[in-house]
Amino acid sequence: MTINTDPQKIDQLLTRGVDEVIDAKNLRNKLLSGKKLRVKLGIDPTSPDLHLGRAVPLLKLRDFQELGHQIIFLVGNATGVIGDSSDKDAERPMLTHEDVKENMKKYVEQAGKIIDLDKAEIRYNADWLNKLGYNEIGHHADAFSLHEFLQRDNIKKRLDAGKRVSLRELLYPLMQGYDSIALEADVEIGGTDQRFNLLAGRVLQEQAGQEAQDIVMGNIIIGTDGRKMSSSWGNTIKLTDTPRDMGEKIMNMPDDIVPVYFENCTRMPQELIDEVFRDADPRYHKLILAGVIVNFYHGESAACDIKDYLQKKFVDKNLDVSEIEEVEIHKCERLDSLETVSILMVRKGYATSKSDAQRKIEQGGVKLDGINVSHGTKILSEDDDGKVLTVGKKIQIRLKCTK
Repeated sequence: MTINTDPQKIDQLLTRGVDEVIDAKNLRNKLLSGKKLRVKLGIDPTSPDLHLGRAVPLLKLRDFQELGHQIIFLVGNATGVIGDSSDKDAERPMLTHEDVKENMKKYVEQAGKIIDLDKAEIRYNADWLNKLGYNEIGHHADAFSLHEFLQRDNIKKRLDAGKRVSLRELLYPLMQGYDSIALEADVEIGGTDQRFNLLAGRVLQEQAGQEAQDIVMGNIIIGTDGRKMSSSWGNTIKLTDTPRDMGEKIMNMPDDIVPVYFENCTRMPQELIDEVFRDADPRYHKLILAGVIVNFYHGESAACDIKDYLQKKFVDKNLDVSEIEEVEIHKCERLDSLETVSILMVRKGYATSKSDAQRKIEQGGVKLDGINVSHGTKILSEDDDGKVLTVGKKIQIRLKCTK
């Protein structure tokens, strides 16, 4: 495949959804030279489903692929066991090999929604990391000081707060860095929270006599609860979500993060995005975004259907009662074990957090069959089966009790 050296496309690759490039000048020159680069992205199988936060670096990997470069989708079946704490304010627990094996069953298939698998290298880092011994690990560790690791923002905050930092966590950057040696990577893609790990690849490559990889760091995507989108926190829009779930989560997201999603989670041309935002109605912005996202992951037919549904439910506000989403609540006979209304609202994406849900309840914005829900009300008893829960003026769900 011929390498595309169009300067405009290269500049877009290095800027759209990108927070930092190391070394930007060097990488741009390589891209302009027509050299075929080996571009690496590693994702640990910490949960069974990829989500839009993971899709951001995958879309950047696709950008490199469309210019003709050799992309490498690396499944971290060894690093996933150890666990990366780069984005966490507490120690990430170790996963078992069985957990990782189960989680990664459909990772490649899901990645194939974004990249062309036929033209990609699919690799697994247990193939080389599990063969290393103390001699090699000690050699890699010698390239770093403990002080460098402890100065990382999240690690320093945990130590200052008196929280535990395990020695195991020091291994992760060495493992990710060695991946770059094993794959002879020219470029590695990752998020800004991965900065230390990405730079570790450069250090270890130079130690091994390889040329240091360049780094492209993408923006971090906010999830449905206001924190970084993460499977650990359950605040995700998953690639495996149904069109309706995708669309409703997007329609319920805060208005101010919609432009971020357009830039990072789509490849809609900027001039068309600008055209969308000439309309002042944030519901219209979300409607278009939902259509673009659903079209990408589920196809044009699903996108047309979901836009019609969302238009009626969230914009026209005249959703026919037969189209109201039905939500099952289990164990109705045990009132002491039922979820509160606020927890249900967060779970379904109708509130960003329990406090946000409770605020909406206190303001009288949540009703059960037209009657205001009191703060702390529990649902559901058998008498509430079939009732309609309304959140604000736009969201209606029919509650169904199952035992």
